[in-house]
Parts: sequence; structure tokens; C-alpha cells
Amino acid sequence: MSAEFGGRTGRQGKLSQWLRGRRPKPAADEGGREALLLAAAGAGLPLAPAAHPAGYRCSCDRVGCPTPARHPVSFAWQTQSTTDRAQIERWARHQPQANFITATGMVHDVLDVPLDAGREALERLLAAGVEVGPVAESDDGRMLFFTLTRGTPEDEDEWWPCELDCHPETMDEHPGLRWHCRGSYVLVPPARLPGDDGRSVHWVRGPEHPLPEPLSLLETLTDACARHVGEQPDQVNSAWPLRR
Repeated sequence: MSAEFGGRTGRQGKLSQWLRGRRPKPAADEGGREALLLAAAGAGLPLAPAAHPAGYRCSCDRVGCPTPARHPVSFAWQTQSTTDRAQIERWARHQPQANFITATGMVHDVLDVPLDAGREALERLLAAGVEVGPVAESDDGRMLFFTLTRGTPEDEDEWWPCELDCHPETMDEHPGLRWHCRGSYVLVPPARLPGDDGRSVHWVRGPEHPLPEPLSLLETLTDACARHVGEQPDQVNSAWPLRR
């Protein structure tokens, strides 16, 4: 009897090992992905899962996806976005391929400029001793300056109208400076872009740097953009936001 019982135990043990072997293993956290996401959330940037590259396509499988691997996976991304550590850990571990977006206009805005203009502006700002916050580079040719938000006043008449405001559906209309505020988002590092050349979105200055006031950066950024996109500074400056 004991031998038979022992045999069953042995078979059960092998079955358990086989089942464990078939379970998906947690993906390795290459490059400290989870730590970087938690650092961004710890700095107050609300995060939500986004699509990821599937070769040259988007994981959403939408034919002709206009923003492959750059958009949220949920239509409820604005309410879903969070800085909760436990939730972000769950997302990161259960969706190991996912990029993440950060919703702007809640805690922070993003000034999004062409890469060459951004590098020039960053050098000038640092040389002048201006407090520059987190900055990310995207290998598709953009640089992202993270700033404090302009706010969400209860009185909508106090909202700053700005021709530079950029929302996901209007990004193509802003080849120069884009201002991501309420209703918009950007990829937060680390994020992967479509293609087989390892393109990514990565930090140049991490989220440990305090968020600056956006107007402290705007003049230098618009001036750099004017030179790099062939516009006149007065034309760019005319789109600066003014409080009513």
C-alpha cells in the first residue's frame, strides 16, 4: 500500500513539475523597466498601459494604426492613469511588453520639440543656470521637456487658450513646438518604438529633477524651434499662451 501511495506521490510530483513548467514565467525586467516606471510614478506622473511594437506594426492590430506603439490600450486612460505603486507593479508584471503613457494636464505638462532644437535649447538653459526638470529623448526625432501643468481651474474662463496645445489627434498639425496639456499624453521612458533597430524613448534627465514652471523654458524652446524649422521667432511667439 505504501509503495503504491509512494508511486502516486511520485507521479503527482512529476505532474506538478510539468504544470509548473507550462506556466508562463515572469519576464525579466530588462534595463530596470519596472524601477524606472515606479520612479516616474513616484515623481507624480500618472501612468497607464500603452500599446507596444509588434515588429514594424502596433500590438493593437488596427490596420493603419496612426500612432503605432504610442497610444493607450484603454479608452478610459484618463481615469485609469495612476501613481499607485501596487497597480503599476501589477501592470508591469502582467504586461511585460507594454509601453506606458503618462497623462498630461493633471500634475504635469510636456513641451515636445524637434530633437535638434531640444538639444540646443537644453544646452542653453543649463548654461544659463535655468532649472530644467525631467527631459526625455524619443528616437523618432522629438525631445520632451516635463514641466508643471498650467492647472485645471474650476472656472473654464481662466483656462489658458494656446494655439500650441497638442492632443493625440492633432499632433501632425504641430511639427514644431507641441504643448501637451489636458486631454493629451506622451510615452514615458522606458518605451520601445516600432522597427528592428532598437529605437526607444529614454530619459536624458530623470524624473528625480523637480518639475519647473513651463514659462521658464518656453522662450528658449520657441527660439530654438524657430531656427530649426525655418519659422520666424515672432510667428512662434504669437502662439504663446496668455491668461485671460
